[in-house]
Amino acid sequence: MVMEEERGDEIGEHEELNVFEELVGVVEIVAQFGDYRRTQRKECYNLVRRMKLLLPFFEELRDLDGSVSEEDIACLYNLKKTLVMAKKLLKTCNEGSKLYLALESEAIMVRFHTIYDKLSQALDDLHYNNLRISDEVREQVELMSLQLKRAKKRTDTQDIELAMDMMVVFSKKDDRNADRAIVERLGKKIELHNVEELKKETVAIRNLVKDNGHNTESSQHLIDLLNKFKQVAGMEETVILDESVVPRMLAKCSSLMIPHEFLCPITLEIMTDPVIVASGQSYDRESIQKWFDSNHRTCPKTRQTLSHLELAPNYALKNIILQWTEKNNFKLPSMDNQGGHEYSSADLTQEIISLVEGLSSSHLERQRDAVKKVRLLSKENPENRILIAHNGGIPPLVQLLSYPDTKIQEHAVTALLNLSIDESNKKLIAREGAIPAIIEVLQKGSIEARENSAAALFSLSILDENKMIVGLSNGIPPLVELLQNGTIRGKKDAATALFNLSLNQANKTRAISAGIVAPLLQLLNDRNLGMVDEALSIFLLIAAHPDGRQEIGKLFFIETLVEFIREGTPKNKECAVSVLLQLALNNSSFILAALQFGVYEHLDDITRNGTNRAQRKANSLLQLMSKSEQIQ
Repeated sequence: MVMEEERGDEIGEHEELNVFEELVGVVEIVAQFGDYRRTQRKECYNLVRRMKLLLPFFEELRDLDGSVSEEDIACLYNLKKTLVMAKKLLKTCNEGSKLYLALESEAIMVRFHTIYDKLSQALDDLHYNNLRISDEVREQVELMSLQLKRAKKRTDTQDIELAMDMMVVFSKKDDRNADRAIVERLGKKIELHNVEELKKETVAIRNLVKDNGHNTESSQHLIDLLNKFKQVAGMEETVILDESVVPRMLAKCSSLMIPHEFLCPITLEIMTDPVIVASGQSYDRESIQKWFDSNHRTCPKTRQTLSHLELAPNYALKNIILQWTEKNNFKLPSMDNQGGHEYSSADLTQEIISLVEGLSSSHLERQRDAVKKVRLLSKENPENRILIAHNGGIPPLVQLLSYPDTKIQEHAVTALLNLSIDESNKKLIAREGAIPAIIEVLQKGSIEARENSAAALFSLSILDENKMIVGLSNGIPPLVELLQNGTIRGKKDAATALFNLSLNQANKTRAISAGIVAPLLQLLNDRNLGMVDEALSIFLLIAAHPDGRQEIGKLFFIETLVEFIREGTPKNKECAVSVLLQLALNNSSFILAALQFGVYEHLDDITRNGTNRAQRKANSLLQLMSKSEQIQ
């Protein structure tokens, strides 16, 4: 009997030691994760910091003399389960698809809050008096528990710029260069703007699709968006849904897996003429030469600036590739046409130089022909946009914006829109004084010229300094006028530009003074235009401004919001609830007005059936309503 009791004590001590070691182990693993996806980075670092704060507590428990009660052991196991859940979430945010995490940012935030809730509960369940830990460690744990309670109550604001960009990119509009500028901005925001990052994202999405099934609509959304990023970066599209993971050129021999080191990092195709750049990385000669010809001075893989652009033949790698191809009976692509490509590239450069000269010609027909061709070339690919700018194409295009010929003016502003997709070109275009001239075209040009002027202002205003220039150059009123009286396409271009510009506080004031509220209400009332979400997104920005709240805080507007909350699409409801919450946070009278129109039951329904973001916003509104009733 005594021996059995001793054995039981040994087993109990072993279980205690195991759970203590496991708790320490989980935190130590998480501490090694490194960086996180940008959309969840702040929340990840907060969670990791809180987990690390528990480490002295776990280590002190491990070193305790004496046993821990079975009840506390059970609580510690629950705590371990929560930490394992946190580790899985952090791992997803560390290596998961960046596009998926951006699209599902609200759902991911719900998972963070669930972990905060469970972690706080597990810590509250422990009996600290029985654990005999030091006062210092106990105070630290109790402080952390309090922080968790605050964190799970916090209503965080979604990155509204990111949400709007996603909305535009996923819309069914034609693929225009204005939308390509949004893809470029998205790429920088979520760090998907170079070849290496896009390669890793391709693998992450392939794994996600494999795990979640091939035919879901959300998977196709991810694939379509990934290919848009690749197109902007000058990469070939990838067929993610193919089971084969080999490059496209091996699709017909899927049983043959090509060694990774034989693939060019740019094209992901087998190299026929491998060369070494200054960073020590190997690329196929044709691909890296294209990269350099596009005015790049960095290594595509490492992103480091190269000390020189000389290419050294990698004979050793080429011989290994040839041996492998002979052994596996694999035929390399023909190199016969490479000289022709080089000639074509040089010929294109010469053509662009000639066209740029033609932009300043004294002969009207030559000017018309040159500006039209520059417009078309600037739309084709990133390399052309860089070549046109590099060869002095921007200054004469800006001069042509003031030309009395409407067709020349239209081609010029559209060419500048296309060129503005490139980040460095945005600065060059603004530096040449183009923004006031574009605003003049927006006021007086043809219908197409006005639409493309609005799109150009949006693209240029991605840079914060250009937002200020547009506002100071009186560019807001003509955009509001286009929003009021333009074609559907013009209204969409104006709305996108105004949203982007209104991220600047001074421009919010200008937009309100220019009368933006009336055309936005028109967009809400005419649902056939399909711009309800865009209008509500701008209203959300305006509602954060005191003058904006005064303009839109009328009973009829609150009634309109309640109508969308009651019978709109899921996205309409989400946007309308967000606007109402923004208003209510600043003035409780908006809550009372909404209650008069029966919003309560609709909010209650959204908390169960709405999108993740709508559910959270609706819950926050219901909490505000409850507090308002208590005060009264």
